[in-house]
Amino acid sequence: MSWYATAIQILLIGRANGAIIALVALGYTLVYGIIELINFAHGDVFMLGTMISLTIVTWVPSLMGLRRASQMPTELIPILLLVALLASMIGCALLNMAIERLAYRPLRRAPRLAPLISAIGVSFILVNIGLHWKGASPVDFPNMHPSVSLDIFRDVLGINTQIFFTVKDLLVMLLAVPLMLALNLFVTRTRLGKAMRATAQDREAAAMMGININQTIALTFLLGGALAGAAGLISGMYNNSAWFFQGFRGGLMAFTAAVLGGIGNIYGAFMGGLLIGVVAATSDFLLDPRWTQAVVFGMLILILVFRPTGLLGESTPERA
Repeated sequence: MSWYATAIQILLIGRANGAIIALVALGYTLVYGIIELINFAHGDVFMLGTMISLTIVTWVPSLMGLRRASQMPTELIPILLLVALLASMIGCALLNMAIERLAYRPLRRAPRLAPLISAIGVSFILVNIGLHWKGASPVDFPNMHPSVSLDIFRDVLGINTQIFFTVKDLLVMLLAVPLMLALNLFVTRTRLGKAMRATAQDREAAAMMGININQTIALTFLLGGALAGAAGLISGMYNNSAWFFQGFRGGLMAFTAAVLGGIGNIYGAFMGGLLIGVVAATSDFLLDPRWTQAVVFGMLILILVFRPTGLLGESTPERA
């Protein structure tokens, strides 16, 4: 493979993995932007999103008397995926909102260390739920249809090239980018989105203007959970696996992406996720996968030394 084909291949792989990281990072940046809390449980909400979608795509075919999802009629597979996507997004959204109500809201006026420890505790609870649900070993996520593994250049367009780009790679971006754009439109154009931005800027002033702070914060957790649920389905489909501990590494990379792009900045979180995906793919190919996390965090440290607010700047103002 030529050097330019290798570079393009690394870029395509990194872009797909980075889009999944970016969706999870959006949840981190939303929550931190509103209440300045590092929600350590968010990565495990993403993990449970994969578990929910895996349950749907295996349970529905079994009700039809089929052994696997790929045996379903082709026209029913998009419906199955849509049901799995909605179930994962709704389930994770409600779970994240419940976590905020039960574990974080009572500690809102407590010292900052208290909600941080609570978040770590919730993370351990969710990890054990995933362990009990699907077991300790990674579980195969079913291949929905043979067509998702087709190479777009060779099998679809008939172009003979060294670059391998599957339908599955394309689907990741077709799902991730619209979700990010929809979130940005919601935050910038809707009344509830303006309430979220006002709460992030000055919570007390927003309350004096009649904004329901508790409702706004709950909405923020709901949106972050929904995005984590969508990322869970996309991750399962793309990597063909689900594991109870996947939320730790995924959450760590996603929070790194949020900080890298500029905490509180939606476009920054998405760009940070894509950048980490590309850097990780480059490290996997040129160095060794065992060095990848060191390379990613080394890049983070280097960037923050020169840009302490992240690549696009922090959108969360400092509060007195």
